[in-house]
Amino acid sequence: MSESPLLGELPPALAKALADRGYGELTSIQAAVLAPELEGRDLRITSQTGSGKTVALGLVLASLVEGKRGPSRVAKPSVLVVTPTRELAQQVGRELTWLFAELRARVVTVTGGTSVVLDRRALESNPSVVVGTPGRIADHLRTGAIDLGALRALALDEADEMLDMGFREELDAIVAASPADRRTHLVSATFSGEVLALAERLQKDPVHVQGTRLGAANADIEHRAVVVRASDKADALVNILLLGPNERTLVFTRTRAGAAQVSVGLNELGFHTRALHGEMTQRERNETLESFRRGHTAILVATDVAARGLDVEGVTRVVQFDLPENVEVFTHRSGRTGRAGRRGVNWTLVPQSAERRTAQLLREAKVEVSWVAPPSPDEIHAASGDILVGEVEEALNDEVDPRLAELADRLLEAHDPKSLVLHLLAKSAYGLPCEPRHIAPVAAPRKLGSERGPRATREDRPRDDSRYAAFQMSWGRLRGAETKRVLALVCRRGGIEGRDVGRIQIGPHSSRVEVIEEKAAAFERAASRPDPREPHIRIRRWVDKAPPALERTAPRHARRG
Repeated sequence: MSESPLLGELPPALAKALADRGYGELTSIQAAVLAPELEGRDLRITSQTGSGKTVALGLVLASLVEGKRGPSRVAKPSVLVVTPTRELAQQVGRELTWLFAELRARVVTVTGGTSVVLDRRALESNPSVVVGTPGRIADHLRTGAIDLGALRALALDEADEMLDMGFREELDAIVAASPADRRTHLVSATFSGEVLALAERLQKDPVHVQGTRLGAANADIEHRAVVVRASDKADALVNILLLGPNERTLVFTRTRAGAAQVSVGLNELGFHTRALHGEMTQRERNETLESFRRGHTAILVATDVAARGLDVEGVTRVVQFDLPENVEVFTHRSGRTGRAGRRGVNWTLVPQSAERRTAQLLREAKVEVSWVAPPSPDEIHAASGDILVGEVEEALNDEVDPRLAELADRLLEAHDPKSLVLHLLAKSAYGLPCEPRHIAPVAAPRKLGSERGPRATREDRPRDDSRYAAFQMSWGRLRGAETKRVLALVCRRGGIEGRDVGRIQIGPHSSRVEVIEEKAAAFERAASRPDPREPHIRIRRWVDKAPPALERTAPRHARRG
């Protein structure tokens, strides 16, 4: 299916639920599972991390769930979804709860590490949908808390992970307790070996549904690889985080000890950090994730196992501190950002000794990577200033106590405005958790798979900068700005065409746009007028200063496709 259908083609209850969550259209995997020829078939679903597989699975199951039911001592679900981990089960449960809300279908999640008594109480509400881990579901089957005699659909999410974790016996017990005429859906990164054998045993006349292929779901993720000496890896992490100390960030390490060590070190430097690893109690895990979701913790340092199935909105940055073992791990890590159409950045720290191996892994992942140096102190201070300017400009839209106006007048009468602003900024929270690190540069990395150095990109080739005038827009990545949206807005606001726009650079809170010089004056007059549709977005001439650390794109007229 080449184009995603609009929500109007869905049943009203599902369309409303999706619209309420901000969906304007379906992702490719969500559209693919709704093809008419798949109705009533068993599905094998593969798609990239972050492509919307959970909602796709929910759309498949929606016709089989039942609305409001009366309580019962034994839960008799019509749909059962099995996942390998607690976190993934909780994520799937949350997604299906809002998706099925208009259907009035109750969803209950049961997992290991939680109270069995509370499980039983929730199951007595007789939910139409049960989501859980294999061991806990098998336990409830043995005690009679769940009866699968009326089950209409069984879904195994991340079936490959369940087999890797040794859940075959529990899965066999669940299947044995299910009716033979049920529908069975499998979601898996791959269908080979053990997973394929399991699928062949459980499914009847299955259809393989492919959404986004490897690398395709990462269209909203900018990938940056940083080659460093092993001794500089920790300093490189610090400088990356200093580009936006309060950005919601996931840092990945290979081991539990590594996660704890990195977290402690960052906290000592002044960052708001917690660790997430497999040795934590369920209460500790829940408290850590809740702190991260609420924004009390900006940086979460996690192991791959602990972060399996983790889905937290608003993660704008991932840092792979330790290299991933394979493409699947790389994809899972980077897929924690750039979700639901939002932009994200994935940084991979590459020790010099692992440069060739990492280059091969990135090529296999089919992602477009920028090989960059660690952020320098100058870049960090410029980015910090950019964040401060963005926060101040955003605050100009806030209502303030009118009594402060008199104080403002008194200060302006008594002091030079520039000096006044300077000292007010100095008294603000402006600053960094710690000083940026000075990291000695290493040799530029070779081009992936080539013995030659990297070719110059269009950004690197000489051009006549005097042909362009720069403008600042009070709209950045943290509020949803991305290149195509910025381009559309400046063309509409300024009455120009795409070919009149040069480089577009997007920072956390503001963006820099170049307009061809001969149209700059007319653009400035038109674009500077307030727009009631975006009153918070202001466009003005760029003031010469050290350029902020921004996301660079090729000149608009030089880009292809």
